Order: sequence, then structure tokens, then C-alpha cells
Amino acid sequence: MSVLVDTTVWSEALRRRVTRPASTTRELSALIDEDRVVVIGAVRQELLSGLRTAEQFRSLRDRLRAFPDVDLDHVDYENAASCFNECRARGVQGANTDFLLCAAAIRRDWSIFTADGDFAHYRKVIGIKLHPVRRALA
Repeated sequence: MSVLVDTTVWSEALRRRVTRPASTTRELSALIDEDRVVVIGAVRQELLSGLRTAEQFRSLRDRLRAFPDVDLDHVDYENAASCFNECRARGVQGANTDFLLCAAAIRRDWSIFTADGDFAHYRKVIGIKLHPVRRALA
């Protein structure tokens, strides 16, 4: 099954300098090796926004190009709005990009790999699948 990787996981793996990779970074590496990672354009845009130098931008852009964007269409955006509305009606707030990930994943039967705790709240309302860090990689 494909796994839609959220900005929080990519940020940890690509932008932070650590001596020992976190379990989420090891899991992302395993998913890449298994050719299971999918990306949407909104995540790519979030990752590339706010970089301090043109060189940082080019470097990250070039690294991310290994992962083509999944094409989204009007149904995905309509479903994202529906997810937003369902969650809001139940008192769960979230960002539009988060709900776009949810809608894309639900429609395609993907799981979402994220370090953002808000997705656990969304799952209670709209039934998304969250990809866990596997024990062997933790």
C-alpha cells in the first residue's frame, strides 16, 4: 500500500541535522526503499517555502524531484472541504492542507505518515489510516 508522507516527516528527515536519525526518519527511509512513498504538490510547496537561500531551495527541490506528485482533481478538493466540514462540525479544527492529504488518502486507500498529532483527531471523525513506525525501525 502506498503511503502519503506529510510535511512534518519530510522536515524531520530533510532539514534537521541530527547525529542519530529519529524513528520517523528511519521509517521514511524504509518506505522509500520499498517504493511506497507518494507526495502531493501541497506538501512539496510547504517544504520548499521559507528556505533562507536559493541554494537551499535548489538542493531540496532537486532531492524532492525523485518523488513525482500525485495528480489531484476537483473531487479531491471537494472531498477535502467535506472532511474539513465534518471535522469542524465535531469540534476538530485543522489546516486546509491537512484535509487535502486526508481526502487524497481516503480516495486512494492510502495511509498517511505524519508526526502531526492533529491527524489522530481527524482519524476519529473521518476514518483516515495512519502509517505507524514499525517496531523493527523504532
